[in-house]
Amino acid sequence: MAASSLWKEKEEKYEYVNEGTKRDRGEQIDYTLELITTYQLAYVEDPLMEDDFEGFAELTKKAKGCLICGDDLFVTSIDRLRKGIALSSARAVIVKPNQVGTISDAHETAAAAMNNGCIPVISHRSGEGCDSTISHLAVAFGCPIIKCGVIGGERTAKINELIRIEETLGHLAKMSDLTVAGG
Repeated sequence: MAASSLWKEKEEKYEYVNEGTKRDRGEQIDYTLELITTYQLAYVEDPLMEDDFEGFAELTKKAKGCLICGDDLFVTSIDRLRKGIALSSARAVIVKPNQVGTISDAHETAAAAMNNGCIPVISHRSGEGCDSTISHLAVAFGCPIIKCGVIGGERTAKINELIRIEETLGHLAKMSDLTVAGG
């Protein structure tokens, strides 16, 4: 949803310009829940502004069966993830190795997520090329979800690399259980 881009700090509202609508936190949560129910969404990313750990927690508690994921909320930061874990702010976290600084830092974030019942989602960055490193990192870190966008050359390279990895691993290749905690 990229809700941080909708957030107007002075008004403390989410502004939907095309609809001519403004929503406060509660209305944004209700709107997101309505979308989840209406469209049977299994995954929603960044439904609230990037510093609203408490709002994320409220939505996560109410959104049974839907994976509420934080990207801007966590920014692959172990400190922000720890805060989110303490508040039960999300059921999933985006892990971008080239966002945090080092592969070791990204691994620490993914491991902390998994150790605390939060699903790590390894992700590309906007404008990324055909480098398929995140495919290998997804497997190495044990991330059950990889986010590489809609089909395009740079996206297809990552999917094709996952297929090659699966062929190499043979019967050892398996996907983690994606049971959504809390619903």
